[in-house]
Amino acid sequence: MIELEHLSKTFSDFLAVDDLSLRVRRGEIFGFIGPNGAGKTTTIKMIGGIIAPSAGRVAVCGIDMAADPVAAKHKIGFIPDRPFLYEKLTAREFLKFTSQLYRVNENHFDAKAEDMLTRFSLLDWSDDLIESYSHGMKQRLVMAAALLHDPEVIVVDEPMVGLDPVAIIMVKDLFRQLAAQGVSIFMSTHTLKVAEDVCDRIGIINRGRLVATGTLADLKAAARAGELDLEGVFLKLSESQFKLDD
Repeated sequence: MIELEHLSKTFSDFLAVDDLSLRVRRGEIFGFIGPNGAGKTTTIKMIGGIIAPSAGRVAVCGIDMAADPVAAKHKIGFIPDRPFLYEKLTAREFLKFTSQLYRVNENHFDAKAEDMLTRFSLLDWSDDLIESYSHGMKQRLVMAAALLHDPEVIVVDEPMVGLDPVAIIMVKDLFRQLAAQGVSIFMSTHTLKVAEDVCDRIGIINRGRLVATGTLADLKAAARAGELDLEGVFLKLSESQFKLDD
């Protein structure tokens, strides 16, 4: 569902992503972890078609992002780490605007909007201006908007930022449900416990390079980590790359 082939991105003389290749299968939750500045958000922006790669190829559901960006983006629900919203709209108005961008059937909008607002605990505030929302409410609204057109792929950067514990549990359960329905989820996160709890496979990126990828068991074997949790595995594999580079 997501294919990255020899993906690289350079800003001036800084190589942010270096020859990255990976594939996310249908119905898979793929966790993408790494230290600050490792290239996670740059990779996510290339997958979402927000920035173009300097080299390599992105394909979503078999559609080449460079060749047909509109069709590829229509398959994606994009959830950024910071909610960018039109704050003079109400939540319902914002969902209506989003539904028109994605050409959601108008006859289905009211029912879908009601379902999303209820699912993300926003129904009671659906006619309030977004500028009055807390950060967590804005983040939930962004998620609701991203799911409105029933995307086949969800690309999400730090999904739990600003969410309370109840909302975090809800989002984790939602991701599991969507994956069971065949939706592919590419999730960048600093919250390693979240990745450990919900991800089928995990990729570790450091200094723009994919250090390792696989199940938690695969990563433990690669790191010779024994009974260490994902945090311990991540630290061992990251340290190994630093030693190789130095």
